[in-house]
Amino acid sequence: MIFTMPPKRFLASTLVLTMLAVAASAQELKPWKHGVIEPKGDAGFMLMVGQSDFASKRGLKLEIVPLKNGATAHKALLAGELDSIESSPGATILAGARGADVRIIGCDWPGVPHGLMVKSTISKVEDLKGKTIAVAAPGSLPNLLINAILEQHKIAASEVRFANLGGDLDRFKALTAGVADAGIVASEFMAVAPKDLKMLVTGHEALPNYVRLCLTITGKTISERRADAINFVAAEVDALRFAVTHRDDTIRLTQDSIHAKPDDPRPAYAFDDTLKQRAIDPEITLPLVKLDWLQNELVKAGNLKTPVDLGKITAPEIRAEALKLAK
Repeated sequence: MIFTMPPKRFLASTLVLTMLAVAASAQELKPWKHGVIEPKGDAGFMLMVGQSDFASKRGLKLEIVPLKNGATAHKALLAGELDSIESSPGATILAGARGADVRIIGCDWPGVPHGLMVKSTISKVEDLKGKTIAVAAPGSLPNLLINAILEQHKIAASEVRFANLGGDLDRFKALTAGVADAGIVASEFMAVAPKDLKMLVTGHEALPNYVRLCLTITGKTISERRADAINFVAAEVDALRFAVTHRDDTIRLTQDSIHAKPDDPRPAYAFDDTLKQRAIDPEITLPLVKLDWLQNELVKAGNLKTPVDLGKITAPEIRAEALKLAK
């Protein structure tokens, strides 16, 4: 006997089954919380992993958590509030030196997005003598960068005046207002800079070995959720490969995340400059030589007593397994 279900009843049953299947599928996804430092003009790259199905096709329900700074990110990671973070490897090295359970998996931002922005009247670094330079808090990237530039040109810190003026926007405003003669500012601000300002030295030129951001998790997470960690890194690789090859999508994501107006030129400038400077690495390489250089710089600066064994605070095998999936 053949039973024929009435059309309306059939559609209702189909809808219920579909909803149950979707609910079951959602329950199968493993939650993963990923912390990123407060989005800027290049945010499209770091937030792309939260778009489309990059994470879900790897079995993860991803939540991206924006954080104010690296210190907050590491505290949240070690407290178990986050499963992974994207932060400065310098902070991770310092934490590891103090015995913290941290592991650097790979570094997606090997480049420096900042540079030395100056008034057009300054034609060379030596012209900075006696001038006011806008910097940030002690130990920050802007300060590390300006110190490297001055050292390379044999200019003593006592020959210039430093002004701690907070974030990139604050330092940029100080330059445009004439409060400072030079400043370490993110390159994206060149897109809106007046004609009397120029980028005299790029961060890549001054600090070719500096690594901006790496992916970090805890040893506990690797032990207890190894497969999820591998899937997360694979999702990041998928997302970054997409981001660098889809300019409009990445720029649009940046605009949405920082609430930029459609005519704001910074997101487009940041995208093009990031690729030009090779400041993003979709393969999330683990550059041990550069990390060793960084920790030696921390020793020179007095932040670290002695170099640490990088083998104890890195986990290259997670990235290696992730790349197999991403291929």
